[in-house]
Amino acid sequence: MARAHTNSNWALYILKCSDQTLYTGITNNLENRLLAHQTGKGAKYTRGRTPLDLIHVENFYSRSDAAKREVAIKKLSRANKLKLIS
Repeated sequence: MARAHTNSNWALYILKCSDQTLYTGITNNLENRLLAHQTGKGAKYTRGRTPLDLIHVENFYSRSDAAKREVAIKKLSRANKLKLIS
């Protein structure tokens, strides 16, 4: 029997780090995830690169769709990522 998903609000997000690099991730609780990144409890990549600016968000119904989009964005060059968010 499949479990029902109680929270199907997934977000793909892009952060601009203090060293001007871009970090892409997904979450089902954007507010908590951003707090984790800002306090050094998020991804290893973002630790030591604060402050972070949220520069792009896309919303998805399913984790699967958000993850597929994350993979696609991570394959883009920096220039194409910046075009996407402008």
